[in-house]
Amino acid sequence: MSTPSLSALPIRRLTLRDVTACADLSQDRGWPREDHKWGLLLSAGTGHGIDDPDGSGLIAACVVTEYGPHERPGLGAIGMVLVAERHARKGIGRRLMRHVVEEAGTTPLTLHATPNGRPLYEELGFKTTGRAEMVRGRFTADGPLPGVATRPATAEDLTAILRLDHEVFGLDRTHMITRLPAFVDQLRVAEADGEIIGYAGAWPNMETHVIGPLIARDTDTAKALIGSLAAGSDRPLRTDIDVRHEELLAWVKERGLEPIAFNAVMTYGIPELPGDWSRRFAPLTVAAG
Repeated sequence: MSTPSLSALPIRRLTLRDVTACADLSQDRGWPREDHKWGLLLSAGTGHGIDDPDGSGLIAACVVTEYGPHERPGLGAIGMVLVAERHARKGIGRRLMRHVVEEAGTTPLTLHATPNGRPLYEELGFKTTGRAEMVRGRFTADGPLPGVATRPATAEDLTAILRLDHEVFGLDRTHMITRLPAFVDQLRVAEADGEIIGYAGAWPNMETHVIGPLIARDTDTAKALIGSLAAGSDRPLRTDIDVRHEELLAWVKERGLEPIAFNAVMTYGIPELPGDWSRRFAPLTVAAG
């Protein structure tokens, strides 16, 4: 019996049972394993995978996280698009992406593209609509933080956080945001006059803490949240900041975070992302928007 063409192999839904296989695939491509992040994505989103016909395991994967009404999502965020090194450049990634685009139907899509991945996404019809800069390093507290009050979030804050997130992100993310308390090591809110004006999380990723999401009324509020999260962390920090937030990027670089890479923010089916970019400083993770 002949072996099917690699570009015609069946695509299956991934589940939480596939976390280790997905992390193995990440490691195969020189990415961090990120078991913790894979667990979040596969529980809040929909994973798609292709198995090697020789029985050796997963050879391609990606995850789509949808936001908005369940029956009619307003946006799908694509992330963790990976093909095993031994099967790279054989059309598998293209097949997986075509499947995701077709399955999305009329749902608009977004993703963060590396320079290597961008040509494929452009071929599929994605347009670059923004950029994010990844920064990483040991945060040094140089001078006082802005005078914005921050504190650890409590269960009683969840309703206000969800309301603010919906307003800024432009779509309901309840199924993702309600998972944050169990996912992050720190979740903090910023307050003014008894109102929550921002929130941010810091979650463990290998040897770093990733700051995200970072939603804030203004740049000073974003600075206060980053500074307070840094004070509670003994690890290097990493985050992905929208390049339009030039003041915040300059500030974190002055305090020890160094530029690592740029990713193109791409969309399919919409000219730009919904919501208010001026208050959206960093995503939860580039894999989930």
